[in-house]
Amino acid sequence: MEAPNTEEPSTEEPSLEELEAQERRLVFQRFSHEDAWDLGSFLVDLARVRDAPVAIDIHRTGQQLFHAALPGSTPDNDAWIARKRRVVERYGSASYLVGARHRAKGTTFEESSRLDPDTYAAHGGSFPITVEGVGVIGAVTVSGLPQLQDHQLVVEALEHFLAD
Repeated sequence: MEAPNTEEPSTEEPSLEELEAQERRLVFQRFSHEDAWDLGSFLVDLARVRDAPVAIDIHRTGQQLFHAALPGSTPDNDAWIARKRRVVERYGSASYLVGARHRAKGTTFEESSRLDPDTYAAHGGSFPITVEGVGVIGAVTVSGLPQLQDHQLVVEALEHFLAD
């Protein structure tokens, strides 16, 4: 896998169409324990290059396959990871996309989902692990940056990983 990009991603809010296109494009042929390790390790490298104080988590079918907490991250990041991951598990879509869909309707996830905000958070940073012909089998999640940056970090890592 190539070296991580040191450039910061855009701060421009992506459209619903762009977010949905990411999900259609970022699909695996298979996803193994080794893939989780390689993807998680790449995310760690990417975060280190950017001095990002994040925690990183990869779950597949209810099992944690990878977790790392980088300097500057806190136990709160682990709580955010769990809440964002539950949104992916429930809706089968990226946590950022779920929140964006609510914002596009002029409301918030918290107001309209009727779900406990201590359990679910439709904030950016958790992205579905989708396997072609199978569907969503897990999630890769980052917490520690503003929500758009968390989302972009995961998407960038997935794009690099799937390009190899």
